[in-house]
Amino acid sequence: MSIPISRACVVGDGAMGTVCALLLCEQGVDVTLWGRSVEHVDTLCQDRENKKYLAGFSFPDSLKITHDADDAFHEAELIVSAVPCQFMREIWTKLADTFPHGVPIVSVAKGIENETLLLPSAIVKACLGDVSTACLSGPSIASEVADHKPASLVVASDDLAVAKLVQQTFSTPHVRIYSSTDHVGVELAGAAKNVIAIAAGICDGIGAGDNAKASLLTRGLVEIARLGEVFDAQPATFRGLAGVGDLFTTCVSKVGRNRSAGERIGRGESTEHVLATTTSVIEGIPTTMSIFELAAKHNVEMPIVEAVAAVLFEGDSPAAAIERLMTRRLRSEL
Repeated sequence: MSIPISRACVVGDGAMGTVCALLLCEQGVDVTLWGRSVEHVDTLCQDRENKKYLAGFSFPDSLKITHDADDAFHEAELIVSAVPCQFMREIWTKLADTFPHGVPIVSVAKGIENETLLLPSAIVKACLGDVSTACLSGPSIASEVADHKPASLVVASDDLAVAKLVQQTFSTPHVRIYSSTDHVGVELAGAAKNVIAIAAGICDGIGAGDNAKASLLTRGLVEIARLGEVFDAQPATFRGLAGVGDLFTTCVSKVGRNRSAGERIGRGESTEHVLATTTSVIEGIPTTMSIFELAAKHNVEMPIVEAVAAVLFEGDSPAAAIERLMTRRLRSEL
């Protein structure tokens, strides 16, 4: 398959940004990786490896790393936004003057902005104006993708041509990309599954068992789909890669940041301590508050999200939260 672009820029030098850059380089794309920290960019240039976020994977000679936005965007035909959701507005406001308008952006962030309650692509549009956007989501543990283990993802855009562009660009022998027009549904699923993953980690931390985790995943997916209805998302999206696929991986992976954070909280650590002692961004913690507020705003019943919010932000004990969930009014499953 021929690659439809020759030059791309990846904004964000964390684990996901790095693995996206590596994937594009494998495809023969001329890639520039942009980072906001001069110090970290210098370290990446020196080490030719992202030891902080994705250790063990050497950079190809063709990968360029820079802090200079003009240099990063030069002749780019596709831009990957790999900035964590809560930092997107700051970064894209900073880059707005140098952004090459007319170039599509594909976001790989999974979250919902606090206060505005905007999804990643909407944040990009708020900062840059009328720009073509897509989102790439699904079960995608960065280290596994970088290690060429098989993975399937979905790219969604309101503009099917943009989705097809990203699909063709990122598809490799070990990464299969599906396309979708349910942009909101895919981004919403990617954000909300992190909240359920924190709950799954809490279950692990208190030793609640596999039955509890299975129930949590099943009912958590119901809550995510219920919220999706408010935004006219396609029900099939939540049964697909961005929904149940990503939810499963995030809730069972031993290296998943959100599940791991939940496990530590389940074992008695405070939310503040977990955040202060984790190098990577734990998207699910701030997103929990955003989902909680969205559900309240649209009168959507999401008891698991409510329970996670109570544990994270109100000091509720995991045992008390589980007891409330288990003793709710009995009802029909469907």
